[in-house]
Amino acid sequence: MRRHRVTYLPSGTVATVPAGTSVFDAAHWAGLPIESTCGGRGTCGTCRVRVLEGASEPTPADHRHLADGLAAGWRLACRCVVASDLVVEVPRLQRTPRAATMGVGRVVLLEPNVRAHRLDLAPPSLDDPRSHLARVRDALAAGPGLEVTVEPTVLAELEVAIGERAGAVTTVVVGDRLVRVVPEGERARTFGVAIDLGTTTVVATLVDLATGVVAAVATEINHQAVHGADVIARMGYAMAEADGLDRLRSEALETIDLVIARVLAEADVRPDEVYEAIVVGNAAMLHLLVGAHPRSIAVAPFVASFLEPQDLAARDLGVRIHPAGRVVLLPSLGAYVGADIVADVLATGLARGPERTLLVDVGTNGEIVCGNVERAAATAAPAGPAFEGGQILHGMRATEGAIEGVDLTGGRVTLQVIGDVRPTGICGSGLIDAVAQLRLVGLLDERGGLLSREEALATRHPLADHLVEARGVRAFELAPGVVLTQLDIRELQSAKGAIATGIEVVLDVLGLGPHELDRILLAGSFGTYIHPESARIIGLVPPVPVQRISAVGNAASEGAKMALLSFREREVASQLPARIGYVELSGRTDFNERFLRNLAFPRLPLAQAPAAEVAS
Repeated sequence: MRRHRVTYLPSGTVATVPAGTSVFDAAHWAGLPIESTCGGRGTCGTCRVRVLEGASEPTPADHRHLADGLAAGWRLACRCVVASDLVVEVPRLQRTPRAATMGVGRVVLLEPNVRAHRLDLAPPSLDDPRSHLARVRDALAAGPGLEVTVEPTVLAELEVAIGERAGAVTTVVVGDRLVRVVPEGERARTFGVAIDLGTTTVVATLVDLATGVVAAVATEINHQAVHGADVIARMGYAMAEADGLDRLRSEALETIDLVIARVLAEADVRPDEVYEAIVVGNAAMLHLLVGAHPRSIAVAPFVASFLEPQDLAARDLGVRIHPAGRVVLLPSLGAYVGADIVADVLATGLARGPERTLLVDVGTNGEIVCGNVERAAATAAPAGPAFEGGQILHGMRATEGAIEGVDLTGGRVTLQVIGDVRPTGICGSGLIDAVAQLRLVGLLDERGGLLSREEALATRHPLADHLVEARGVRAFELAPGVVLTQLDIRELQSAKGAIATGIEVVLDVLGLGPHELDRILLAGSFGTYIHPESARIIGLVPPVPVQRISAVGNAASEGAKMALLSFREREVASQLPARIGYVELSGRTDFNERFLRNLAFPRLPLAQAPAAEVAS
């Protein structure tokens, strides 16, 4: 796709964007705010810019709002499409925009799609017998410059809110839809909810859209989990059972309604005060939510029914917020790189800055995005359930009793256990730590072979007594009743090998070497608990300085919140699929060869390697 440069004066900011991008969107992509009250819909006339070089033909909206300035190059930024290199003069903002720090150190303008507008209405008279609805619509057009469609629920509210009285009312507008009219003296609070529909956990974040303040957060295990721990099992259930799809959809809605009810109760907010929900999740989860069968995602060539963003009526979908409210699904990048990863990219600013960034969401399906504002690519690696504790002898989720951290230095086994209780198993972060520590103390070789007790005793290793047998294979005892077996290590090797191969392929597609990465971000709730040094030791991430590796937590929820609080960020999210290339690993003939090579653990630096490994 052809790209063009847009130079903004007087700041000198330059944006390089694909042809067809609006001047308004290009400015926001480059971090330059332009005045707007209608969200870039061409109705308010406030996003006026002067095109000094490369002016396009004026649109009908330009003629309506800028008739006297067209010859001088004035255009509405939201209607002016980039078709060549442009030089644009941006007037100074009439107001200081409200902003907040969100995502990963991102400053976001607070311009939600839901707004409350106070209107002063003249009283009706024989000389002015306009309907209540006409009076409200005219006031919205004259004041904030909004041309609205009207939800049917509003019609019954007009007489109550206005009647024969003159004075003020407050309207609530969602995008270009008038959804509520509130009489003077009644509170018109506006809330939204960001929902991360995870395969394992569903997270709801209730946000006051007037202030940007988080009012409450709630989490709940996805009620679909009874049909399998991962997305493959859920899709299999939908295909195998006659009522499978209906049950999975019902359970997704049931979980969403439960977390919404919890945040509303905590914040003392009514359901009809929530006007919008942003939902992110993998493509299969979003398909199940709307009742679209995911069978075509499960088999080659892995084609989704939809990847595009969706704007749905809450009443149609069955989400319990204001019935005229909207439920917006962010877009997906591919069948296995979903809207949750788009939200990650939004929260981290990966595709909007010069830093060459590698983002890895570690899980059953390891999603990988790499690049910067110039170029980016994404893929998904089939890691399997090891990181979630699956197929590990004493594996478990990160709940009370799970070993989440391991230290074997000084000849002692030191454990970090969730809840500070007796350990009953090991979760993903503990598994990575344990294997990394076994490598560092010389009990695990480069090929993933665990030493026997006899071999360790021969070298007088201080941890030799922890080497045991479990179910006929070698194992390392972490705590009484909790061991890490040779088979567990092989499962981890397979999982990390898949992700490492995905990273290698994406770097090759972009023509980057690992040393050229400016930062590596570990995303997702699991990524928060991985020790960067351990991830590097086992080869889960490239061998960059550990200072460049950091965890960004549940960035998907942060990205959803950003899209909820800024229509500009939402537009950026909708553009990301066009800017990030999707690589399907299953279509690469070199995948198996690369995967087998990446099963081995990296050689340790001389300063860390055990004496036996240095000698070899």
